[in-house]
Amino acid sequence: MESAGKTGLLIQETLYTAQALKVLEIAYQTRFLDEKLSSLAKQNKGGTFHLSPKGHELVGAVCALGLISKKDWSLPYYRDQAFPIGLGCDLVDIIGTFLGRDAKTQSSGRMMPYHYSDSEMRILCQSSPVGSQFLQATGRAYGVKQAKSSEVVYVSGGEGSTSQGDFHEALNFSCIHKLPVIFVIQDNGWAISVPIREQTAGGSILKITNGYEGLTSTEVNGSDVAEMTKAFSLAVQKAREGNGPSVILTKIPRLAPHSSSDDQKKYREAHALEEDIKNDPIHVFEQNLLESGLVDEAKIEVLKNQAKAFVDEKAKEAEALPLPTPESVELHIFKDFEVESGEENLGSEVVMMDAINHALQEEMERDPNTYVFGQDVAKGKGGVFGLTRGLTERFGEDRCFNTPLAESTIIGLSLGLSSGEKQRVISEIQFSDYVWTGMNQLMNEISSFHWRANGEWSAPLVIRIPCGGYIQGGPYHSQSIEAYLAHCPGLKVVMPSNAYDAKALLKAAIRDPNPVIFLEHKLLYRQRVFSARKEPSKDFLLPFGKANTTLEGSDMTVVSWGYTLVMAHEIAERLKKEDYSIEVIDLRTIVPLDEEAILKSVQKTGKLLVIHEDAKNGGFGAEISARINEKAFEFLDAPIKRVCGKNTPIGYSKVLENATLPQKEDIEIAMRELLDY
Repeated sequence: MESAGKTGLLIQETLYTAQALKVLEIAYQTRFLDEKLSSLAKQNKGGTFHLSPKGHELVGAVCALGLISKKDWSLPYYRDQAFPIGLGCDLVDIIGTFLGRDAKTQSSGRMMPYHYSDSEMRILCQSSPVGSQFLQATGRAYGVKQAKSSEVVYVSGGEGSTSQGDFHEALNFSCIHKLPVIFVIQDNGWAISVPIREQTAGGSILKITNGYEGLTSTEVNGSDVAEMTKAFSLAVQKAREGNGPSVILTKIPRLAPHSSSDDQKKYREAHALEEDIKNDPIHVFEQNLLESGLVDEAKIEVLKNQAKAFVDEKAKEAEALPLPTPESVELHIFKDFEVESGEENLGSEVVMMDAINHALQEEMERDPNTYVFGQDVAKGKGGVFGLTRGLTERFGEDRCFNTPLAESTIIGLSLGLSSGEKQRVISEIQFSDYVWTGMNQLMNEISSFHWRANGEWSAPLVIRIPCGGYIQGGPYHSQSIEAYLAHCPGLKVVMPSNAYDAKALLKAAIRDPNPVIFLEHKLLYRQRVFSARKEPSKDFLLPFGKANTTLEGSDMTVVSWGYTLVMAHEIAERLKKEDYSIEVIDLRTIVPLDEEAILKSVQKTGKLLVIHEDAKNGGFGAEISARINEKAFEFLDAPIKRVCGKNTPIGYSKVLENATLPQKEDIEIAMRELLDY
């Protein structure tokens, strides 16, 4: 039987009445919650930053009811508050997080309000950088497809977020792989103060999305529940049947300023504001229901009173939640992990590139939910250095695959895919110099994912990055980036100097539930004199944070990593013939740092030389020097000395490269000066 009135849904009237009332209930709860949070903010009760979802309520409610709670995945943006409410999230946690309380979910006060996170509801932890969620949703959808599940992934954003490159990269990848992801764009015409005509060419993102093959693009009225329900149902059906992604553009009025610190009267005309208020989607929906005869004024009043009472009750519970303790800020930077190693059982000697390749093969064989991807890593090429050669042939194109030439895609996918319950990721950035276009996903998203979710989510991923100079790579194939990475809490940073360490550390990294950046010095891939080693067995792992003393001594301590460690070891061995006793420490992992090994050595030798090829200014050597100065000053017999790269880009000409990067003679001079001090 067809429903009466303007709503016009082609389902049974009794079913539609129940669904309509549920949409209205969610919308009312969201609207009254908005008023409550605004009031709490004005009272300065812990939350001062208020973002209103007015006008967006029906969209979120319809989409939440169109998914299967606790099964489907979602990444709702900050204006989409009706979605987590409709999905079943506890308002106590949502309000508690707004007040900065130690709630069970929704980041427990670690994130700003409106950044949703609930592992039970499968809402991945959201963040503030606009548009970053789109690639993560795409990665999660790839994981769903590989699991051969009927789950779908929902991701929402405002129309302003579609200007971000990550949005277009996400559409591209999801169309290439026909992924079960639904992009819902809530268009209120304004990105803070920037109108759509200044934001998007042609005035509508659909004019652009229509160019993606296999993508269904639909525009709907965000005040028309029937139209939205139909469009979203079709998108869900398409996704569940494995037919690929959809974009739904919902047009809604702008009823409130961007935030409590914004005044839209400064940039919008009064008549436009008044017109939007007249078109409040909740009021439009109420009128439609009344005209259809499905509800009356009395029923609407009852629903409003129930929603308001419900919100008031939850607000009281939220205000009673405790504040987080100061000590808790250091919890969940990393997820606990203990290395469980098997026997060493050394085999034949291999170079570092072969050791890394063997580690990848063994771990992919051990765990069928392990994936390798990046630019040029698949099929015959196996990466520009050949380290992933043979993986596609052995494990298939779904588990070792090429990505588009887009570092943000690679890193965003890494987070989304690894956030599943079992899937692990090893992605590759072709050169360290190219990582910067993906740094938003790495530094703002991956690094804090576990911490800002208060331990609810983790990201078991490894990002392999060839780095370093000495091979005439010029300014964009020679960078050392460990200091940048070490400065960012939540990332483990590894840099082996030889094949033995590379294999055992990489295997540990892959099994680690935390994000690990695995830096590989390009010059050491095929180096034999120092870096070739007998290969440990497939069950042998090395723990992080344990430095290796490559040469014992008593006159001076040298700390280094990567290729400069190899040079330092060689010079120390040479000076040993002159009766100098130099202790050389290979850090192996930058984060965590084996501070104890350095302190113990300096207490014995009284002198410290730190060597790295990265620029001296702000290099990681400065961090080591500061720590030793703080904790072992009384043991020092000389000032701490550093040998580092110059504070210049690295030129292509061998003359320029040599002038920039530390050379063996520079290291020897520094060693002799410190020994003679």
